[in-house]
Amino acid sequence: MKIKDRLALYFTLISTTVLLAVLFVVYFIFIKFLESDFYDRLNDRAFINANLYLEADEISADSLRRVKTEYLETLNGEIVRIYDSNNKPRFITDNQQFWTSDFINQVRKAKKIRVKEGVRQTVGIFYKDNQGDFVILASAIDNSTYNRIGKLKTSMTVTFIIITAGLLLSSRWIAKRILKPLDVFITEVKKIKSNNLDFRVQENTNKDEINLLAQNFNQLMDHLEQAFILQKTFVANASHELRTPITSLLMEAEIALSQPRDSEEYQKALRSVIEDADKMNATINSLMSLAQADLELGNLQTEAFRVDELLWDLQTHWNKKNNGKAQLHIQMQNLPTDSESLKLIFNKSLLEIALNNIIGNAFKFSNQQDVVCTLTVTDQQLNIAIQDKGTGIAAADQNRIYEPFYTSSKDAALKGNGMGLYMANKIIALAKGELSFVSGSEGTTFLVSWLVV
Repeated sequence: MKIKDRLALYFTLISTTVLLAVLFVVYFIFIKFLESDFYDRLNDRAFINANLYLEADEISADSLRRVKTEYLETLNGEIVRIYDSNNKPRFITDNQQFWTSDFINQVRKAKKIRVKEGVRQTVGIFYKDNQGDFVILASAIDNSTYNRIGKLKTSMTVTFIIITAGLLLSSRWIAKRILKPLDVFITEVKKIKSNNLDFRVQENTNKDEINLLAQNFNQLMDHLEQAFILQKTFVANASHELRTPITSLLMEAEIALSQPRDSEEYQKALRSVIEDADKMNATINSLMSLAQADLELGNLQTEAFRVDELLWDLQTHWNKKNNGKAQLHIQMQNLPTDSESLKLIFNKSLLEIALNNIIGNAFKFSNQQDVVCTLTVTDQQLNIAIQDKGTGIAAADQNRIYEPFYTSSKDAALKGNGMGLYMANKIIALAKGELSFVSGSEGTTFLVSWLVV
């Protein structure tokens, strides 16, 4: 059963149960009210008879009966009896006793009594008069009440059926309307195939569970898309990049072994083999680093760390690595007094890899000149600018520098494996940051920016 049908059914069951309880209460109160009203009528009938027969001494019994017949409505199965102190009927002649002496004494003791026997209701009162002590009993069957109760039952049954049907239809309409975003979500999910993993389901502005589901699903699709990109990278690009140095390595080895050579030529061939092996090793290491980054995406260990401290660590690393030939200079601008503004929550090791790749390119493409790294903090952003003094990036290459395995340099000494900026851009995107650059003939500046929340 679909959720909308279950919701409609549960809502209808709860509502009809409450409605049924209300109808039962109304029905019970209505019956009790009619019974009480009829008891009051019988009580009035008893007092009227007492006034007619006991107080009007000068009026004959026949005249009293005529007045009673003319002016009093006769109730269904009406019986009125007046009993004296000996429990004998008076004034109204009838051969039947109707009520036992025990019941009459009970009325005399209680002064007033109301009883119901089946459909017959009876009222008894004790009446003191100058002629003696009397017990007056009035009894009748309230047919009008039972007729009204029957009509009430029919009305309630019809009303219950109509309201139940209305509740079922309206609740299903409401459930369908409420769950319409879920239907849209399911329809959009069905559109996702292996060839369009960049597709994202629509997120509405409502802060409800369905919108939260859509957000979490889109995050999951981000992870899956990254995993498929990793697979494509290995299958479509890695094999090609690894095949080139392997082919070169085999050719160098075959040429060296094709004929006897002197030691200098063998050394030259071995150096060429080592060079190709180094390139292959660098490519493999980059692919492994990228794979590790993708694996950590699903279970990313984050921590709060200060960006300025990370930059000082990078300065120590690069200045030691370059052995004084080229320096990484760190500059701080507009630093806040509150150190919390300098903190990021992300995987520190991954961000260090990204910044190392950018700084490494800055040294390499500026012919090992000094690189300046500037940290700037404003009310809206935290920025890291990495500036080199190279020849800049050609306009034809600027749209492709973030592609995996793409390298624009024609100089063999500067040509890399094309993974550095791709990995840097990917990691910074995971850190909710943005990587951009400005390049000219006097150098290139890469800008890493985070919005300050």
